[in-house]
Amino acid sequence: MPEIKKQLLSCLEDMRDWVLNVPQDTEISGIAWDSRKIKPGDVFFALVGESFDGHQFVTTAVERGAVAVIGTRQPAPLKVPYVQIRGDDRVGLAKFAAAFYDHPSKDLVVIGITGTDGKTTTTNLVYHILKTAGFPVGMISTVNAVVGEKTLDTGFHVTTPESPDIQRYLRMMVEAGLTHVVLETTSHGLAQKRVEEVDFDLAAVTNVTHEHLDYHGNYQGYLEAKSLLFKALSREEQKHGIEKLAVLNRDDESYAYLSEHTRAKQISYSLSNEADIWADNIMYTSNELNFTCRGAGKSFPIQTSLIGRYNVHNCLAATGLTLLGLNIPVEVVQEALRTVETVPGRMEQVDMGQDFLAIVDFAHTPNAIRQALLAARELTYGKLIAVFGSAGLRDVEKRKLMPEIAVEIADLTILTAEDPRTESLDSILSDMAEGAVKGGGKEGKDFWLEPDRGTAIRKAVNQARTGDLVIVCGKGHEQSMCFGHNEYPWDDRIALQAALAEHLSKPGPQMPILPTSPG
Repeated sequence: MPEIKKQLLSCLEDMRDWVLNVPQDTEISGIAWDSRKIKPGDVFFALVGESFDGHQFVTTAVERGAVAVIGTRQPAPLKVPYVQIRGDDRVGLAKFAAAFYDHPSKDLVVIGITGTDGKTTTTNLVYHILKTAGFPVGMISTVNAVVGEKTLDTGFHVTTPESPDIQRYLRMMVEAGLTHVVLETTSHGLAQKRVEEVDFDLAAVTNVTHEHLDYHGNYQGYLEAKSLLFKALSREEQKHGIEKLAVLNRDDESYAYLSEHTRAKQISYSLSNEADIWADNIMYTSNELNFTCRGAGKSFPIQTSLIGRYNVHNCLAATGLTLLGLNIPVEVVQEALRTVETVPGRMEQVDMGQDFLAIVDFAHTPNAIRQALLAARELTYGKLIAVFGSAGLRDVEKRKLMPEIAVEIADLTILTAEDPRTESLDSILSDMAEGAVKGGGKEGKDFWLEPDRGTAIRKAVNQARTGDLVIVCGKGHEQSMCFGHNEYPWDDRIALQAALAEHLSKPGPQMPILPTSPG
């Protein structure tokens, strides 16, 4: 176990104000920032958040076994060591976590992927390409962490894990003999310094569109948070013989800004030939996507089971990172994209034997809704029926934009619950209805409001006829729905299977129960 004096007075030297009660023999076994999850031997970081102050729980943390405390305020008298630091407490947490786990990212080739939409898919694509190439590779996504043969859950709702968890996963990878890791990096993860002490080698952006403006204030603030990943490419010297590389989307609004905010080598990708790597001859069906990839003096066909035109951008980003960034052979990239499995909850088809298509997708932003519905529209000659909601305590503006987009593309739209949290579901649905009306929709004709998500999915299924397409958006792979402060078990894929089974009068799973469920 590391001595606490060494950890605190070394890795936090430039942030330390003063230290209280630091004996030479204090040992720590873990790091905690939630007093409810303290384990004996942990050091407790008293973080100050938007709605909480960890200093209020210092005494509780010590009572539960914390052997040291780190905070930014003067503490009440304690019997355990306390270090007061200045500046950003999350930077302190990241520094401490990296030091505690002996800076594992320095022993790995680290590939960061950020963006509003498509980053989980792109993360999985890069992981699969590297695995196909024979590299010992790990992955940390907003779905899970994969360390060798182990798959670890990263939480209820999608975001980059906190810095101690990231550093712990990276250390596990090093000890497992892995050499590469693909790290999905959210704007919250960047802004909250969760990846502050990760030594990135390559990074890519999918796109930067309307999302999280409730947190970042405006689009510029959101863009600046994303740019932190590309600025990080300049922080460390080259390692493992890998040249630092930024892979940017030339078709996206973010391109001009991000291209000016990194000193690393850059390559761009696009659907036009103005980029370093681009695609043409794009064709897709309900089962596959085909296009020709061109650039760097090469031209080769790509075929993948991923569907939707927007996945061309994801494939190009992954190809740029691996083919151009890591010199993976063309035939390996082709084989990997051909054999990659559908990412859970991303344009995932649900087939119970019905005579229409049924799809679950994670789309929960205006751009993602547009792209998912446009992709779905290309897959059906019948009606397109969409089901989605908008999360409570999140960006209010997008809850109006998404229905406005949906009624323009879909034939029928059913607006429903999606993690209302402590906000009024009726108020959320009212905002969404306002957006639908603005888009030209008429309630009862083009769109409906249905508070219960299970009932909404049933209505969509029951309105579908031969050749139609039902798409349920917003939750994707997620396994719970938040009402108030409670998480209720929920999986859109199971709910859609249940509705289809009922519709077909055949055995199937039971519809999950929510507080809004009838009866």
